[in-house]
Amino acid sequence: MTKILNYIWRGWMIILGAVLTIILGIPVLLLSIKKEHYPYAYFFIRLWCLGMFYGMGFRYELIKLTDKKIDKNQQYVFISNHTSIMDVMLPCILMPQHPLCYVGKKELVKIPIFGIIYKRICVIVDRTSPRSRADVYRRCAERMEEGQSIVIFPEGGVPDDTTLILDSFKDGAFTLSSKHQSPIAVFTFVGLKEMFPFDYSKGRPGKVKVYFNDIIAPNQSIESLKAEAHQKIKNILKISI
Repeated sequence: MTKILNYIWRGWMIILGAVLTIILGIPVLLLSIKKEHYPYAYFFIRLWCLGMFYGMGFRYELIKLTDKKIDKNQQYVFISNHTSIMDVMLPCILMPQHPLCYVGKKELVKIPIFGIIYKRICVIVDRTSPRSRADVYRRCAERMEEGQSIVIFPEGGVPDDTTLILDSFKDGAFTLSSKHQSPIAVFTFVGLKEMFPFDYSKGRPGKVKVYFNDIIAPNQSIESLKAEAHQKIKNILKISI
């Protein structure tokens, strides 16, 4: 019976996503034509994320582990661990004053209607193409010049091994931070791995714990930035098991 309820719940996600995409997608498409209008498009993108997250029965608790504050006038590279599709909603929910651009995989472009919007608001990367991966830095730099902050899940995807606490980090987020001297805002999401896994027969609504770990200044080597961020996130995940 539990599995049947889970499949119904996942079906509701598809219906909810389709309705929100149709209603909010039109203003996103129109307002993202001109670069200077993107902050207005972001308002509707954020509404979509709020609708999906709360509409699926989730809520979150923000736990601050640092006294540092997010500056609304500063651009950041936002990073976190990645275990669930719902991870994608949280940065937009958490950052109302920072129009965000995601680095996203090209496979999602194929989703009807959503794929059109996805291409407008994300830097698309083909992870199998070295040329595409290298071009991400240039395209992200352009978005940052337009006033957007960047969201990257540095694991590069959701690990196939569900027992893995935290996969190794790719260089992308830290190279971008170093090249453009943008601080790294580090978050850890706890709970979604169990609440909304990629196994459609499992999951449940509930409260997600969001840890704001730190803001790391880009004044060290890429390897040092990567190691520090990885350790901060892993420390939280270890005590949350």
